[in-house]
Amino acid sequence: MSANPASSAPAFIRPAAAPLESAVGRAVNRRYLADESEAVRELLQLARLDAATGAQVRQLAVELVESVRRNRTRKGGLDAFLRQYDLASREGVILMCLAEALLRIPDADTADRLIADKIAAGNWSEHVGSSDSLFVNASTWGLLLTGKLVRPDPEELSNPGAVIARLATRLGEPVVRAALRQAMRIMGHQFVMGRTIEEALARAAEAENRLFRYSFDMLGEAAMTTEDALRYLAAYSHAIAQVGAARADLPDEAAPGISVKLSALFPRYEFAQRERVLAELAPRLLQLAAQARDARVALTIDAEEAERLEISLELIDRVLQAPFVAGWGGFGLAVQAYQKRASDVLRWLIERARTHQRRLMVRLVKGAYWDSEIKRAQERGLAGYPVFTRKPNTDVSYLACARLLLAGADVVYPQFATHNAHTVASIIHMARAAGKSFEFQRLHGMGEELYAEIVGPDKRDL
Repeated sequence: MSANPASSAPAFIRPAAAPLESAVGRAVNRRYLADESEAVRELLQLARLDAATGAQVRQLAVELVESVRRNRTRKGGLDAFLRQYDLASREGVILMCLAEALLRIPDADTADRLIADKIAAGNWSEHVGSSDSLFVNASTWGLLLTGKLVRPDPEELSNPGAVIARLATRLGEPVVRAALRQAMRIMGHQFVMGRTIEEALARAAEAENRLFRYSFDMLGEAAMTTEDALRYLAAYSHAIAQVGAARADLPDEAAPGISVKLSALFPRYEFAQRERVLAELAPRLLQLAAQARDARVALTIDAEEAERLEISLELIDRVLQAPFVAGWGGFGLAVQAYQKRASDVLRWLIERARTHQRRLMVRLVKGAYWDSEIKRAQERGLAGYPVFTRKPNTDVSYLACARLLLAGADVVYPQFATHNAHTVASIIHMARAAGKSFEFQRLHGMGEELYAEIVGPDKRDL
C-alpha cells in the first residue's frame, strides 16, 4: 500500500494537503494529522498548572486513591471483579474472550466447543477465596451460577476447573453453556441499567441510584439499512417520551437525558454521503431535538470515529441554528480528547454557541475507538494519526480541553467523564480557581469506588 495519503485515502478521509471545503473543516481540521510532539507542546501551555496547584492536585489525588483502597471491601461490584480477573492474567483473558465471543456465536455446537476449550485452560484455583468480594468469589465458582448446578465437596474447592469440566460431562455442555450465558447477563447487569428504558428508569429511581443524574445510552450497532435507522429513530423517540414523563421539575442541566448515536439514524453516515446525510439525517436529528426540548430532556450526541467528526459538527450546527433551541440548555455533544482536533473543536463550539446565543452541554471524554482509529489510519496509508498515540498525551489534551471548557462556561455546561483520580483532582482545582460549575460523569457500574468519595451524604469536603 502506498504511503502517500493523497493517492491512497478514500474520498471520505480528507488527506492533510487537501483543500478544506466547509467552514467547519477550516475551523477544526488544522491539527487533523498534526505532528504529535508539536501538538502536545501547544496543549501543554493550556494544561500546565503552577507548582503550588500541581502539588495540591497530587495530594488530593493521593488522598482519593488511598481512601478508595481503604474502602474497597464495602462494595464488590465490577471493579472488584476486574481487579481479580485483570487482562494480565490468563483467566481474565479467558473470561473476556468468552463474554465477547458468546454474544456473537450463533450456533450452540460452536459455543459448546469454545467453552470446553477456554475453561479448561484456566487456573481457577488461584482465585478461589482471594477476594473480599462476594461477587468475585461467586463468579469464580462457575461465573456466579455453577453453585446452583452442583454442590462441591470441601476437597473440590481447590480445583474449580475440574468441577466445571465434570459438570460438562455429567450434565452436558448445553447446561454449562446456558449457565455461562446467564452469568454474562448477570455481569452485564453491573453496567447496563436495563433491557428497556422502563427498566433503566426504575433502577435509576432506586435509593442509592438517586444520588446521580443519568444520561441513558440506547445500546446498539450502527444502522445498516433504512429500516434499521427508522427502528432506532422510533426507539430514541420512545425513550425521550418515557424519560420526559418520569423526570421531576428539574432545570435543564440537572434533568436526565438521552445519548444519541448518529450512525444509528442513517445507514450511510460518512463524509462521502455528505449531501444525503444533511438532507436525510438532519431532519431526523432535528425531530428528536425538538421532542427532547418539549419534554425538557437533555439530548447528547455521542462521539464516533474521527472520519465522521466534521459531518457531525455540521449536523450539530444545524440544531444550534434552529429557532426552537433558543432558551433550551439541554442540547449537547461528546468531545474526544484523544483526537488531535479536540481543542479546536471546543473553540469552534464555544464560538458557535456565542454566535447563536445558545447554551450547549459538552461531555469531555478521552475516547473509545483508539485501536480502530490507529488501524484505519494505517490501512489508508495516512501521513499521521488523527488521535494521540500515547496515553500521557491524551491526558495532557484532556486537561487542556478542560481549561477551555471552563473558560467558555458562559455558553457551555462542562461535563467531565473520567474514572481517573488525578484527572478528577485536576478538574476540581481548575473549576475552583475559575469559579465555575460543572459535573463529573462516569459509566454505570464503573468508577463507583472513586466517586463514592465525592458523592453522597458522607462526601469529602472538596
